[in-house]
Amino acid sequence: MKVQTHDLAEINELAILVGFRTKNEKLTPAQLEYSMEEMVRLAETAGVKVADQITQTKDSIDAALLIGKGKAEEVKVLVDTHQANVVIFDHELSGAQVRNLEKILDAKIIDRTQLILDIFSQRARTSEGNLQVELAQLNYLLPRLSGHGVNLSRLGGGIGTRGPGETKLETDRRHIRDRISDLKHQLEDVVRHRHLHRERRKKNGAVQVALVGYTNAGKSTLLRQMTNADVLVENQLFATLDPTSRHLELPGGKEIILTDTVGFIQQLPHSLIAAFRATLEEVCEADLLLHVVDSTSPMMAEQIDVVNKVLEQLGAHQKPQLLLFNKIDECPATRFVELNGYGDSIRMCAYNENDLNRLMQIVEKNLKSERTWFKIPMANGALHALVHRVGEVKEQRLDEEYIYYLVEIDSNVYPMHRAQLENVIVAEAPELDGE
Repeated sequence: MKVQTHDLAEINELAILVGFRTKNEKLTPAQLEYSMEEMVRLAETAGVKVADQITQTKDSIDAALLIGKGKAEEVKVLVDTHQANVVIFDHELSGAQVRNLEKILDAKIIDRTQLILDIFSQRARTSEGNLQVELAQLNYLLPRLSGHGVNLSRLGGGIGTRGPGETKLETDRRHIRDRISDLKHQLEDVVRHRHLHRERRKKNGAVQVALVGYTNAGKSTLLRQMTNADVLVENQLFATLDPTSRHLELPGGKEIILTDTVGFIQQLPHSLIAAFRATLEEVCEADLLLHVVDSTSPMMAEQIDVVNKVLEQLGAHQKPQLLLFNKIDECPATRFVELNGYGDSIRMCAYNENDLNRLMQIVEKNLKSERTWFKIPMANGALHALVHRVGEVKEQRLDEEYIYYLVEIDSNVYPMHRAQLENVIVAEAPELDGE
């Protein structure tokens, strides 16, 4: 089953956005407005033009339509008025709801999850990324096949039909399950490969720092500015999907691996988190997380919470973390009082060289612990090399048989080599002749 892609700019899809919340979600009008603005950006990222939008807050979800029947009729008026061919819901829909809405609205029905999956399908560049996206798409579509009969017969391409959308999914469940099983096996091989690669890095004493954050917070920009990496930087949601790792030398000479990861978003589909677990495990294996925040966003606090919740889902919430408020040069003056409540956070602009240097110094400081003296026999070349890998050598002294090193140890690296080094630790270097 081959993933199909289309140029949405040539398809000219016109959409009506429908926002829906239940009263127990207790969103403020500002939060609901921002959520709809984010949906507009998601639609534009997918290549769809938004003609109009409408919202509804109800006591509970309508099992048949999600929204009430009267609101569905209002949406139908908007579809006819703008001659829209797509209706996008800011909420996950069941197969039955899709089928019922198609009958009323006579348009392609897309929900938030499918929209994000569609964007990921466009953004995946590597074979691994394509495997993960296809797995997420199939897991999403399989329980909804009965609700996509009309949708899947609209063979004009475009949003919602990318990937496995045009292959008789509504009747071929067995084939879909077989494909899901095959994709999982292929991704298990990816997991094994990544695990071996990480183990090799650990043995070499490599330290990994991961950039995490809400989508469009500036992670890719930060990676490019710090490492001169050739990575895509666009003012779009999910501009980069596949993780990128680059070597970075810190001011003290220590080299680390800096990894950019996929951005998070509110209501990130569980199918994506599951499918991208092989990639997101890079976050779990990192020695330090740099949580990049867009300080200009009106929903800054909510975005921080979203990222922390996803990190908790991944089991990475207890990792050492530095909070970086990016785009500080564009931050409104009223926001600075709010930033004061985040303690030892870092305020910076990814394009400011002084800010970048200060960040690298802070990263270096957070990767180190106490200073320790080691007494290494002259002839033991392996231990000499290992001492330089576990931290930064601040001082060394020699006598006829030994070299004494004063090392500022990387607290995340040293435990892996403790058994090899604990017998050569000394309280201090001896007074040598001539001192």
